[in-house]
Amino acid sequence: MVIYKIPDMRHVMLKLFLFCLTSLVYSQTITIDTNVTMLALGDSYTIGESVEIRERWPHQFVAELKKLGVSAEYPDYIATTGWTTRNLIQGIGSQLDEDKQYNLVSILIGVNNQYQGMDMAGYEPDLREILDQALEIVDQNLSRVFMLSIPDYAFTPFGKGNERITKEIDDYNAINQRIAAEYKIAYIDITPISRNGLDNPSLVAGDGLHPSADQYRQWVQAILSKKK
Repeated sequence: MVIYKIPDMRHVMLKLFLFCLTSLVYSQTITIDTNVTMLALGDSYTIGESVEIRERWPHQFVAELKKLGVSAEYPDYIATTGWTTRNLIQGIGSQLDEDKQYNLVSILIGVNNQYQGMDMAGYEPDLREILDQALEIVDQNLSRVFMLSIPDYAFTPFGKGNERITKEIDDYNAINQRIAAEYKIAYIDITPISRNGLDNPSLVAGDGLHPSADQYRQWVQAILSKKK
């Protein structure tokens, strides 16, 4: 006699929910107008610590749009090395040029919350506030705001393959991915690219910690795949 094990329906439903959540996140696209004015929000990963301005991923992204025939200004930035979500909220409040019209806003923030050992419980409400600020900038158009996952600096000479870093980065990314899905904005998972850093040193900048221009170039290709 063959005995069939009936799967626990709670596990089945959980897997189905996670599949639908992931599908929702990755189905979102980014609206690119014929004329782009972009605001990049974040920290050192946004301003490209240890690379030249033209090598920052937002600059490379706009350069690629120009190649595609899009009329685009190079981005404005509200981003500083070491910023946490709370710093970014304050930065938007004090640095945003309210007289300028933006039709594209990017968000990449959270690594310094992790690095500074902040209470993870504060990340979600902060990120929601940042998203609300970003959507206000683009008149609530969901397709004009996109979020990048946090790269994993464990896969750098500085991080030395520290598994605790990887675990905590995964926990933070689980939060920002879920929120992106809830808000129905595009989410670009660049974390797997960053995890090639130890095997491919060309992906790490000269400081041994931040992404190189080559890694940022790969991020840009991932972002472009979301373009409407």
